[in-house]
Amino acid sequence: MPRRLIIMRHARSAWEGPRSSDRERPLDERGRLEALRVATRLVELGWIPDAIHSSDARRTRETAELTLEVLAPAPALTFDPDLYLAGLLALRAAAEAWDPSWSTVLALGHNPGWQDAASVLCGSAVGMGTANAVLLQAPPGAPSGWSEALVGGWSLVDVLRPEEP
Repeated sequence: MPRRLIIMRHARSAWEGPRSSDRERPLDERGRLEALRVATRLVELGWIPDAIHSSDARRTRETAELTLEVLAPAPALTFDPDLYLAGLLALRAAAEAWDPSWSTVLALGHNPGWQDAASVLCGSAVGMGTANAVLLQAPPGAPSGWSEALVGGWSLVDVLRPEEP
């Protein structure tokens, strides 16, 4: 099976109050539904990740946990503080620890870094609203290491949006 990468933006979040930090914003009710819809669509398409590598922000943690409720078998899950508001460089650094035997990884994070990363990898502009998941497939002959493969030439397979069936 070809190597696949899912770059997903966290679901819609809410501000709990003026003292809430950006890092601690939770999902709102719509965001919880968005996360479940996109996870269900991943299952329907057969894009079950071997691992989820997520920012450690509250809204990404909650998105990941809701996604896990739908996925079977449950993938490995890592929360990484270096992915908070990060982009492709941080994703490449994180990928150095990914198991080369994994065929599909879901990277969960934030904009603008995530849409920029997806755009660089597939070579075309990709916009990402909340809970959007960009499905990418590695080019033939891509390096076996994940980090080395995250340099471009990936095929854009689809962009999942929670409001679409």
